[in-house]
Amino acid sequence: MLLKGRTALVTGGAIRVGKAIALAAAGRGANVAITFRTSAAEADATVSELHARGVRALAVRCDQRDPAQVEAVVREVEAALGPIDLLVNNAGIFRRTPFEDATLEDWDAHLEVNLRGPWLFAKAVAPGMKQHREGVIVNLLDSGVSRPYAAYLPYIVSKGGLETLTHGLARALGPEVRVNGIAIGTVLWPDEYPEDLKRAYIEKTPLKRIGTPEDVARAVLYLTEEAEFVTGAVLPIDGGRRLS
Repeated sequence: MLLKGRTALVTGGAIRVGKAIALAAAGRGANVAITFRTSAAEADATVSELHARGVRALAVRCDQRDPAQVEAVVREVEAALGPIDLLVNNAGIFRRTPFEDATLEDWDAHLEVNLRGPWLFAKAVAPGMKQHREGVIVNLLDSGVSRPYAAYLPYIVSKGGLETLTHGLARALGPEVRVNGIAIGTVLWPDEYPEDLKRAYIEKTPLKRIGTPEDVARAVLYLTEEAEFVTGAVLPIDGGRRLS
């Protein structure tokens, strides 16, 4: 599915990896909508960058825990840019929650944002995709699902659920809609991450570096434009870190 002239919706597309994906889609000629929750100024700046690439673009505030807001976003994007051809479920939260300190709020927040939110967006866009007999959904996962981070259990469990949802959606929405996931390793360091831990991480990674948001964006483009016989798959973008 070539993106030129299509409409892409990237959740959490104002900053970091989501922004790189939005810009990459625009670079292929797609009109792009992004969602944000608190990053209003960054969202406006990203929309300006998208416009500079010669495409139509808009940013919509959304708390994806709220089904009504998700539905409203999809309807607004369709009205402004046309049917949604590509959905990238990128928005999420990532909090350090050691087992002893994790609260019910931690569990609920991660599951609602990282798992229920993507399900709500997929449910909202799927009817239009199936009606037009073509569409792509890409869910951003985490390579740590196969080797869970002990201090981030609510987060990693939510991403494990999203991986299962990816497989299930591929079966439920085919043949018109392809659904795949990208299992991301470290592409940006967490704020104030210690230098010794950075060095240790890189040393255990076969490619001896971390990735970049653009690495993830290129994977999204591949799954959208080139992987026509791929659905229900999870593509690792982690420099081989999962092997160590």
